[in-house]
Amino acid sequence: MGLIGGLLTLPLAPVRGLAWVFDQVVDEAETQLHDPGRIRAELADAEAALERGEIDEATYEALEQELLDRLRG
Repeated sequence: MGLIGGLLTLPLAPVRGLAWVFDQVVDEAETQLHDPGRIRAELADAEAALERGEIDEATYEALEQELLDRLRG
């Protein structure tokens, strides 16, 4: 992009910057969503909640299935 093109698109710079920030946030969220350590910790939390009686067996099984699917995917 030349000087003229750069000057003409200068007003769009904040939009491009915001799009970059949005992409970074999405990438980090996806990384955390599929992090095996985080998934295992969530699974342990669900199991502990089941043992404390905070959730029932059906809820635990649904959570477990969702977390295992995320771990495999």
